[in-house]
Amino acid sequence: MTGKDIIKITLNLVIVYVVGGLILAFVYAKTSPIMFKNAVIAKEKALKALVPDADKIEKMGDWTIHEKHAEYFIAKKGSETIGYVVQSFGKGYSSYINTLVAVDKDFKVQKINILSHAETPGLGDEIEYDYFKNQFKDKDIEHLKVLKTETTEYIQAISGATISSRAVTEDAVKNGVAFLIKTVKEGSNTDVKQQH
Repeated sequence: MTGKDIIKITLNLVIVYVVGGLILAFVYAKTSPIMFKNAVIAKEKALKALVPDADKIEKMGDWTIHEKHAEYFIAKKGSETIGYVVQSFGKGYSSYINTLVAVDKDFKVQKINILSHAETPGLGDEIEYDYFKNQFKDKDIEHLKVLKTETTEYIQAISGATISSRAVTEDAVKNGVAFLIKTVKEGSNTDVKQQH
């Protein structure tokens, strides 16, 4: 192979990489706004599912938990406040569990939704199942505790996935509710950083 051949091969590779990069940039430029718009629509649907009686759900502010950016919202029906929604994160077995928590005006949990996680399939991923999420209905902050035994007063752990159960209950949900109580009820600073 001569020096001329090496230069020719190098130029061909550079052209392929440049063209490929331009194609990727073009595709990203076209799809990025669509992905952003779809993410906004998905978040609005998730919020509406948590507080179906609300006419409007408005962002109140931002906060940080586990060095992750999260948001919180107020839910209104007409001019009346009917509840709040907070995004929160819990440190699970193999991931941070991104959770939305809806509470009523008395800060009792009404619904939760797991937005994303990477917990163990067949065990920790059961945090997404209704039988687990439905336990949170009407629980106040004092009853957001995981027990390994049968309970209706507290939250029953998922068998074989106690860490994931605690991450949702005692980390994401409890800390989210505590943040709302401190920020909304007690009128604390809205730009809060909470580390655990």
